[in-house]
Amino acid sequence: QVQLVESGGGRVQPGGSLRLSCAASELNLNYYTVGWFRRAPGKEREGVSCVSAGAGDTYYADDVKGRFTISRDNAKNTVYLQMNTLEPADTAVYYCAATQDRCSWYLVKQQLFGSWGQGTQVTVSS
Repeated sequence: QVQLVESGGGRVQPGGSLRLSCAASELNLNYYTVGWFRRAPGKEREGVSCVSAGAGDTYYADDVKGRFTISRDNAKNTVYLQMNTLEPADTAVYYCAATQDRCSWYLVKQQLFGSWGQGTQVTVSS
């Protein structure tokens, strides 16, 4: 089974930044839409962002728009989520996932992704 691996989580103060990475060992992410999701304590998993293969389409949830940026490094087979101006409400386990469908708000909202990582913890606290 394809495995995605997230990294880059940690603890940061409000207003700080983190960059999450999503890599795959047996999947060429260049040909897949990759999405980022998060599960906050006591809440259901929610969609954060996605980027289509070729980076032609991107989507951001309203509460991260303008603060988070999704990008690809095709040479490294890695997708990043740059998170700036972090808030305590961003505290969650962050997951990446892949699908061959095109990035869209519907895809993220319905979480229609077939391959998932194990998650990385992000804690925003003073």
